[in-house]
Order: sequence, then structure tokens, then C-alpha cells
Amino acid sequence: MGKIDILIGKKVLVVDDEPDIIETLEEVLVMCEVDAAKDFESAIEMLGKNQYDIAVLDIMGVNGYELLGIAKEKGVTSVMLTAHAISQDNFENSMNLGAHAYLPKDRMMELDVFLSDVLNEKDKEPGKLGKWFDRLKGYYAKKFGNPEWMDE
Repeated sequence: MGKIDILIGKKVLVVDDEPDIIETLEEVLVMCEVDAAKDFESAIEMLGKNQYDIAVLDIMGVNGYELLGIAKEKGVTSVMLTAHAISQDNFENSMNLGAHAYLPKDRMMELDVFLSDVLNEKDKEPGKLGKWFDRLKGYYAKKFGNPEWMDE
């Protein structure tokens, strides 16, 4: 079994206000059934009508934190995918609000691997760092200056 086989046939909600990002994510997640929303309202409607295995949420432009709260209430495993909001504060806020991962858009071509990690560790408590983080630890150390919590 390949490392991304867990994604085959999974129902994924992708929310981003940039059409080119949505298009790229649909290509990366070709093995999944992807619903895409370009704004908060469309995402709310889709979350209300459908069951999802995982949601990929942008932070800026789509009220990502509010969507995270709604997805969490519905039991949807959620990850934050962002470019402009890459900061230690947003990382910590995302994890504290129940995100299962916080991923940089400049690594979105590897999203299938990161989502596989998240789904394989799905039963782990939201907000806990997992294998996806191990893959990105050097990236975040450069961005955040290697804070103490990275070594926990």
C-alpha cells in the first residue's frame, strides 16, 4: 500500500479565494472526490449539505478560522493551508482552535502526502503535532526561529 492510498475516494472540501490554488489542489488530489468553495458562504453551504473526510481551509479571504470552528463542530478533520498568514501566531492559533495541521501553500504540491499523514493519525487529538509536522520542521524552524515548542 502506497503512502497516499488512504486518500483514494476520500471526500475533501477545499476552500480558497484564489481559483488557481483551487485548480492546483484539485490536480494534486485527483485520487479524491473534491468539492471546492471560493468563499465563506459556499463553504458553509457545502459543510451543511455534505459529509467530508477532510477539509483544506485557507485562512485569509474566506474566514478560515470561523470555517475551522464549523468543520470541527461537524467532526471534519481540518487542515489550514496558507501563504499570507504564515506566522508563529497563526500556526499556534490554528492548532489551538483544533486544526489537525498547518501547511504552507508553497508546499501544496505535496499536499497529498501531508493529508495522508493527517488521516493516518486522524484519531490523534486535534492540535497535536504529527508526522506532517516532522516533514516541515526545518521549514518552520527557518520561518519561526525554532521556538521551544517545536522540540516537544
